[in-house]
Amino acid sequence: MIKFLDLQKINAQHAGELKQVAGEVIDSGWFLLGERVKTFEQQFCNYIGTKHTIACANGLDALRLILKAYKELGCMQEGDEIIVPANTYIATILSITDNRLKPVLIEPDIRTFNLDISLIEQAITSKTKAILVVHLYGRTCWSEELENIAKKYQLKVIEDNAQAVGAYFFYADGTKKRTGNLGEAAGNSFYPGKNLGALGDSGAVTTNDDQLATVVRALANYGSQEKYVNQYQGLNSRMDEIQAAFLSVKLKYLDAENEIRRKIAEYYLENGKNEQIVFPIPAEHRESHVQHVFVVQTKNRDQLQSFLTAHDIQTLIHYPIPPHKQQCYKEWNSLSFPVTEKIHREVVSLPISPVMSEEEIQKVTQVLCAYRS
Repeated sequence: MIKFLDLQKINAQHAGELKQVAGEVIDSGWFLLGERVKTFEQQFCNYIGTKHTIACANGLDALRLILKAYKELGCMQEGDEIIVPANTYIATILSITDNRLKPVLIEPDIRTFNLDISLIEQAITSKTKAILVVHLYGRTCWSEELENIAKKYQLKVIEDNAQAVGAYFFYADGTKKRTGNLGEAAGNSFYPGKNLGALGDSGAVTTNDDQLATVVRALANYGSQEKYVNQYQGLNSRMDEIQAAFLSVKLKYLDAENEIRRKIAEYYLENGKNEQIVFPIPAEHRESHVQHVFVVQTKNRDQLQSFLTAHDIQTLIHYPIPPHKQQCYKEWNSLSFPVTEKIHREVVSLPISPVMSEEEIQKVTQVLCAYRS
């Protein structure tokens, strides 16, 4: 069986280092709010290019904390609107509604699956306070047009960078910046299956805003900057020392592993020809996509998935039900977002990881070419 993502094999590459740092943390007797977290935060700042990294419990909390901090700072209040892609994992939407803010869903661009930036301006109202972009599947969702819209209407731009750590945006003048350092703040996820994955849940907020960083850090620690003194009604959302130690090890290898993912994706695109399968369009700049998942489309998704399974190729669906059709948002169930719904009906994610063998990559491609509905 070709696994969709072989986490055992991925972590086995670094097993010696991971076991060593785990032992060091155990022997230290210090498990929270220690030097390992501070070290990783600085390493991640250096990598992303931001002034601040605030480690937290997971990617959803990172987004929740950003929005909660903006409310504490008076930039937002209950009922304000946040523009967000309709085509995203539900965590993006949960971070908005959890803060009693209103998501305004925007259709994606069918070619990239990312938010269609050309549709943003028509959705802006007097209550709009921010645009929450998602770098879905590892592809950068950004443009200078987006920056101009945000400036024109004085909107915050927040990044959901859960799937794209390591990706870049390339400006017209040739300069480039990492995702997670493009907007006012970003939520990052280190869920084990991410390109930079912990061995448990972890996340981080990245920002260049000193005031926001101070409030986010306090909110993540029960609303406290000083022990037993609580300035805000905060959360308990902290990265533990052992996960920080693991992430410090794995961060060293992230760029090299992302490059392997890009090469696999390029092989799929060059060799996977089938009129019944729509392959993703290549990114304009290859470094603007870290290929977190490789997603194809077909009208008979279940049939394609069964065909791949019959040939011992494991696949997943990202995602089978769009947020506006979920029971938890039943008030939206009658809404129609045709592009989003088409994507959620037709996509299937193929195996892609830095530990796939050449034989496995070739087999996936050959089976795709052989498929007939």
